[in-house]
Amino acid sequence: MFDIFKKKTIEQPKKREIEQIEKVVKLESISQKVDALVQHNFQRDASSDVQGIGMDSATLKEAYTFGGGYGISPIVMQYFAEQSFIGYQTMSLLAQNWLISKACIIPAKDAIRNGYDITFNSGDDIDVRILDRIRELDKDFKINTNLVELSYFNKVFGIRICMFEIDSTDPQYYEKPFNIDSVKPKAYKGISQIDPVWITPILNSQNASDPSDMDFYVPEYWLVSGRKIHKSHLIIVKGDEVADILKPTYRYGGISLTQKIFLRVYSAERTANEAPMLVQTKRTNVRKTDIAQVNSNIDGFKAGLEAQIALRDNYGTLAIDLEEEVIQLDTSLAEVDTTIMTQYQLVAGIANIPIVKLLGTQMKGFSSGLGEYEAYYQELENEQNYIMTPLLDRHYQLLIKSYIEPEFGFNENATVVWKSVQSMSAKEKAEIQEIKSRTDATLANIGAIDGEAIQKRIITDPDSGYMGAVIETQESENILSELLDDSENKAQA
Repeated sequence: MFDIFKKKTIEQPKKREIEQIEKVVKLESISQKVDALVQHNFQRDASSDVQGIGMDSATLKEAYTFGGGYGISPIVMQYFAEQSFIGYQTMSLLAQNWLISKACIIPAKDAIRNGYDITFNSGDDIDVRILDRIRELDKDFKINTNLVELSYFNKVFGIRICMFEIDSTDPQYYEKPFNIDSVKPKAYKGISQIDPVWITPILNSQNASDPSDMDFYVPEYWLVSGRKIHKSHLIIVKGDEVADILKPTYRYGGISLTQKIFLRVYSAERTANEAPMLVQTKRTNVRKTDIAQVNSNIDGFKAGLEAQIALRDNYGTLAIDLEEEVIQLDTSLAEVDTTIMTQYQLVAGIANIPIVKLLGTQMKGFSSGLGEYEAYYQELENEQNYIMTPLLDRHYQLLIKSYIEPEFGFNENATVVWKSVQSMSAKEKAEIQEIKSRTDATLANIGAIDGEAIQKRIITDPDSGYMGAVIETQESENILSELLDDSENKAQA
């Protein structure tokens, strides 16, 4: 009567429906992975304000889900989220790679190679003994080594913290804001640089909760080995700045070169490693055969192949049956070197270093890179001005207060003037000296300067060949006379 006990036929899902279900499951798994990445990259439990809501605890899932007007695919979001903060321990390990290490250390050494001069606000002549003493103290404090280390580890970690060791009888010296007048004679002992894994930022209630505060998310203190150190005692340099919402994740540092470059380095190294493997396996032998007969005697076919492999190498002879046919396919290696060097060029582009400088050799098919070097010199000047100069300014402030003033009674603010990062050849220096001499003669002809002024310029110019020479007044007048005669002779010629 009624088919209530009859087993119902279950309709099988159509192929298209199955594909849609698999797609949804795949998207859900990607979305879950993105959720995990976001949980890792964004700190959700930041310091709270009086209402108990952290400034960076906003809902972030809508930023990458479909709908809501955001319109960004989880797959795209996953790719970029994986390139976020990788951790300082990981950065330390990655920096051991030869290419990452070179990308971090080369600009640091190039920036200080030609050195710098020190000038003082008064503009008066400084006693040579003072300058010699400053140079001597610079060697004692290893200032050049500290500058290279500062720049190198800033690129490795995205932040570098320098603390100036001051011998003070005040147990709360570092907790109080920096005061140069509290530095006693010979109290300045040197510069200590601290990796970010050993130091903890401390924010106060104001700069942790008020976005309108000028020091918002700028730690007031840093905790080092149980000591609270006020930020004014530290010189802190950073990589590229991140948005406020990411600062807790980055430990209030910046984006490191290591983080930006490691994926490209991995791709370049993998591509380069493929080259020898391609050379060894670029030849493929194709042996035409009857598949039906192979299936009927698979063991005999395998034995025949093994015998063929045993009897043949690249210099041997291959024996085949009269009716057999063997074809050898060769993989072309024509563009392999170009592909490899393109990957290394991407690495050099991220590091802002000419590829010839980074790899140390001129690559086939690449230009001399003069335009790249101009951009590189600008990068070095930025490194000098924004990374190294703040450290030097505080160093000389403490050096003069702690050593020079007690010994010589001299206390003026020092200013660092960097020399050109471009190294000139001997010919270029000689041409510049010739231009300077003609300028001296022209100015002397119109009475703008005298022989004494020219003498002073010559003995203070490190490229003149007469630096530090003592010239009597009569000799100075003779020099001026000779310059004027040469100028007149050239004009008549």
